[in-house]
Order: sequence, then structure tokens, then C-alpha cells
Amino acid sequence: MAKTILVVDDSASVRQVVGIALRGAGYEVAEAVDGADALRKLDGRKLHLIISDVNMPNMDGITFVKEAKKLPAYKFTPIIMLTTESQESKKAEGQAAGAKAWVVKPFQPPQMLAAVSKLIMP
Repeated sequence: MAKTILVVDDSASVRQVVGIALRGAGYEVAEAVDGADALRKLDGRKLHLIISDVNMPNMDGITFVKEAKKLPAYKFTPIIMLTTESQESKKAEGQAAGAKAWVVKPFQPPQMLAAVSKLIMP
């Protein structure tokens, strides 16, 4: 059975690139346009991983991670932050919120897929 990954990014082109890479590697992909939209999609269905941008309208990625981690069904879902932010302070904030990995844009799909495969249990 394919593993499902939620991709949260306000950029349609980023969602498309990430989605193509993930689907090419055999994953199912769900998409959300910002943190608020992503939270609405956390409806109890099984997600194996979440990939989220940091800077988004309505609800930023760090706030989204904090909110997602409060939900019992998603408390242990690994989250990768995919962002243009590379400062250590932002990374620390993301880790404190519960993010497991930090991939800086522009990214190479193999680099992102390597992070994904490390975090998704077989």
C-alpha cells in the first residue's frame, strides 16, 4: 500500500515539483495551500509524512507544526520543513515545534526523497 504524504506550500509550482518527485517515487500525495488549509485536512486519515513550507499566508509552517502535533492522530507524524529559510534560529524554532528535518529551497528532488525515505517507516 502506498504511503501518503501531505505537501503544504502556498506556491503551486513548489507543490507541483514536490508532488511529481514523490509520486515518481511511489508515494500518494495530498496538497494544502497553507497551514490553515493543511489543518483542515488533518481529519484522522493516515498520513505517513508531512512536508511544509515555513513562510505562508493565513498560518505559517511553524504554527502549523505546533497545531498538528497537538492532534493525537498526528502527534508522531514526521514533518519536513521545506523552505528558503536557512538561519539556525528558524531551524531551532522548527525543531522545537516538532519538525524532524529541514530542506532548503531550491532543493534537488533526490535530496528531498532521501530525507523522506529516512523518516517514513517501511
